[in-house]
Amino acid sequence: MDKKQIRKEVKQRLHSLSSEDYKINSRRIVHTLFQTDWWKKAKVIAVTVSRGKEVDTQLLIEQAWSQQKIVVVPKCNPSTYEMIFRKITSFSQLETVYFGLKEPIERETVAIAKEEIDLIVVPGIAYSRNGHRVGYGGGYYDRFLASFTKPKISLAFKEQLVSDVPYNHYDIPVDAIITNLEMIDCGHH
Repeated sequence: MDKKQIRKEVKQRLHSLSSEDYKINSRRIVHTLFQTDWWKKAKVIAVTVSRGKEVDTQLLIEQAWSQQKIVVVPKCNPSTYEMIFRKITSFSQLETVYFGLKEPIERETVAIAKEEIDLIVVPGIAYSRNGHRVGYGGGYYDRFLASFTKPKISLAFKEQLVSDVPYNHYDIPVDAIITNLEMIDCGHH
């Protein structure tokens, strides 16, 4: 299957998740993340604000704040396909841009250098067990991750796992995927 078909199929699977399952399993997934050394050691955590049926990252962001961790969310530049992560201390510092994506308001937030990020939570629609993913097609994360050396983790419902994701040399795999059933070590570190 090509990425387009995978995207379509997994979106349908997610669509059929009940809101009860969505809530329970989101909580289970982020709580598993909180137990990891990656989380415990990280001072600065990069994450996108979830939308639709993505694993709920609002819980994760609130937990990070309560533990005095720094949360940074990406601001995308569509003309260069680059992302700059900016520190948020409140959800009111976000605005909704294209495709319902919440991004930091530039005048209210400061940019944080890539080198300062300790852990990045990489979004996606579908994942294979070797850490490759089907994202939203912009290639923002692959560009950013090409020179990122710290842990790269994805959070996914079991419905988002597929047997195989087509990839090429510039697709950067994640190190681990945490699902509601298991933690998958993708074997790249």
